[in-house]
Amino acid sequence: PDDKVIPAEAHGIKVISMGMLTGDDKPAILRGPMVAKYLRMFITEVAWGGVDVLLLDLPPGTGDVQLTLAQAFPLSGAVIVTTPQDVSLKIARRGLRMMEQVKVPILGIVENMSGFTCPSCGTVTHIFHHGGGERIAGDLGVPFLGAVPLDPAVVDCGDAGKPLVVAHPEAPAAAAYRAIAAEITGSETGGKRLQLPFDWDWVENRGKPEGHPEAAEPGATAEVPLAMERPDARTLEILWADGAASRFDMRDLRLACRCAQCVDEMSGKPLLDPASVPLDVTARRIWSLGNYAIGIAFSDGHQSGIYPFTTLRAMQAAEAEDV
Repeated sequence: PDDKVIPAEAHGIKVISMGMLTGDDKPAILRGPMVAKYLRMFITEVAWGGVDVLLLDLPPGTGDVQLTLAQAFPLSGAVIVTTPQDVSLKIARRGLRMMEQVKVPILGIVENMSGFTCPSCGTVTHIFHHGGGERIAGDLGVPFLGAVPLDPAVVDCGDAGKPLVVAHPEAPAAAAYRAIAAEITGSETGGKRLQLPFDWDWVENRGKPEGHPEAAEPGATAEVPLAMERPDARTLEILWADGAASRFDMRDLRLACRCAQCVDEMSGKPLLDPASVPLDVTARRIWSLGNYAIGIAFSDGHQSGIYPFTTLRAMQAAEAEDV
């Protein structure tokens, strides 16, 4: 329908992956820009219908895939999956910290391959150590969602195309899956905030994001935006969750750009000559970048800057100190 891709469906679950688009002997060798293109296609050009949850299974690490998703879509949460050994825990920690930086809520940590239970005698053997996922969850202050044991039935059911929770609902791994799913679907990911995503035509004032200024509460997270306003063509106003309001002159925002064209990435030395920025510079368009930032297309043609909400709030605090 509507020229969208029809996902495969079984047992009430819809799925699509790169493996479905190529033959067994044709590997999908993609550079960063093509990866981003397929990610967008899988989310926006697939006929998902009224699904309750859209789950994205990502590769480990902190590469293009994770960054593209975090900037392009307002993700409701991330589940960090690790195995118990130290090298995996280090990778999981980095992935979690990245998601924190781009303001994706951490729903919790899952420990995979958490011990093997002998089907004959019931003895549990911790092949890849034990307890690493729970330990790192405690260290980082996030929920531990559960541990999934090694179970040959998981492989057999996967090859047979029948979920373990359907074929062997009594299996320890199936019980772990159900418990983790219950924890995730019951997780709170925050209250009302600025409507995301948005693409705001600043000149015509079309597409302004819906705000929730009534949700402001003293003591709430300072860097969470609740509403944006356009007092005039050269001023952006943001209302924050703690009730504070910030006003930004468009030229000040243009001069504060930290992109590679404006600031040397290695030395941090400014490359932008303030005299080259027109005094009457304003915005043409403002759009959201994931949960954590906005992009601005300025009237002087510049549009590569990223403005995290944490940076915008800090700018307001710095201006208050100067006054």
